Amino acid sequence: MAQSSFAERILADVREQSAPSSDGRLSLPDMSDWDIFPFEGDFQVKALNDAVLPEPPRDGDPDGPPCSSCARPDEDCLWVDERWRLMATDPVGLPAAVLLIPRAHHDLADLPADLVRDLGGMLLRVERALLGLDGIGRVHINRWGDGGAHLHWWFLARPEGLLQLMGSFSSLWMDVLPPRPQEEWDETMARIAASMLTDDG
Repeated sequence: MAQSSFAERILADVREQSAPSSDGRLSLPDMSDWDIFPFEGDFQVKALNDAVLPEPPRDGDPDGPPCSSCARPDEDCLWVDERWRLMATDPVGLPAAVLLIPRAHHDLADLPADLVRDLGGMLLRVERALLGLDGIGRVHINRWGDGGAHLHWWFLARPEGLLQLMGSFSSLWMDVLPPRPQEEWDETMARIAASMLTDDG
């Protein structure tokens, strides 16, 4: 089935389900009552825009802007080897957030066999580095890829005991919570880098 038909069917379903509403909005889903939902009060579901086809190119696509991941020097990374690089984000509200990317420009769909074989071990290695920090309850690993064509895995460290930060909303809490102080963040990133150097997989 073509992408456009999925989009058309979804938009048609939205129009049908929101027909009683004068503004064409869906009602809030049940998840707004979940303990891990970061918001409360009067919220509305945004109106769904029409599909944009073809989709605009991503950062690093052949017809898009140059790949910012490829352009980033090794000196800006926490850790590198001949095939992988680990990058820090700017300070966020979680104890740590880092990105694992292949050194070469690949997305998941065209990842070569040698990197596919490495990937599981690398995911575990980065997770161990974050779990080695003090007070980490869980590490969430995410891959979205809508903004950039260079494969990047997000690793988000959830603080132990803050159960509202569990699960799929951790990436929202990451931006809602006040960012960690820069000095603390730098120390945390240095600990992650040191762990990567001592853990050879």
